[in-house]
Amino acid sequence: MSLQITAIAAFEDNYIWMLQQHGTPETVVVDPGDATVVLESLRARDARLTDILITHHHPDHTGGIPGLREHFPAVRVYGPRNERISGLTHHVANRERISVLGTEFRVFEVPGHTLDHVAYFLNDCKIGSQPIVLCGDTLFSAGCGRLREGTPSQLLNSLHTLAALPPETLVYCTHEYTLSNLRFALHVEPDNIACQQRMAECLHMRQNGLPTLPSTIATELRTNPFLRCRSDGLSAIVRTQFGPDHVSELDVFTQLRRWKDGFTG
Repeated sequence: MSLQITAIAAFEDNYIWMLQQHGTPETVVVDPGDATVVLESLRARDARLTDILITHHHPDHTGGIPGLREHFPAVRVYGPRNERISGLTHHVANRERISVLGTEFRVFEVPGHTLDHVAYFLNDCKIGSQPIVLCGDTLFSAGCGRLREGTPSQLLNSLHTLAALPPETLVYCTHEYTLSNLRFALHVEPDNIACQQRMAECLHMRQNGLPTLPSTIATELRTNPFLRCRSDGLSAIVRTQFGPDHVSELDVFTQLRRWKDGFTG
């Protein structure tokens, strides 16, 4: 089964992902904060919206739901089971499987950024030979979401869940934060050659008007400091910066997240 994923740019740095099977009008969008840009894209493709996947409740991910339902009253809207999101028709739970575009997505609960954040993993229907994960604001390219509601332990466990996916998995997050995240990653680990190479690649992409997404789990394991908190090198850097008490993986992650929150480089 051949699936096409297109990035619809919204606001300053959001991506609304549009999923379609080749040769059919049925279309899925992920985290539509803006109905207008989605409707324009649907019209341009003569496409019909059948499903909406929501990862969490923030308005830049949900604001377009009412406008889209006005045009497509039968659209199915999936989202986290404990979220009060206007317009949801289907509440999803951890490890649940949902049928969208004729294939099965697996739901993972990945709290931390918000308390009821989910990601959608698609293994059976592939882009080329690669599975995909639609992860909202939990995992970013070279970064992770801020702790808006959850705890460091929750977010770290969520990142473990995503990091355990097959290394070739394509990572579709919802913000173009890659360059700023890589600046922090290189500030923390200036000698990380993988980060240096990724920065050069992403600068070239942005200079040519291209998104830096998707990434892959393998790329994130090499370049994302929030997935590298078990590494001796990164642990030593955090202890040197903030003192010897930061010894556990959770200590390192917690301090690293605080460090990133205050980073202005």
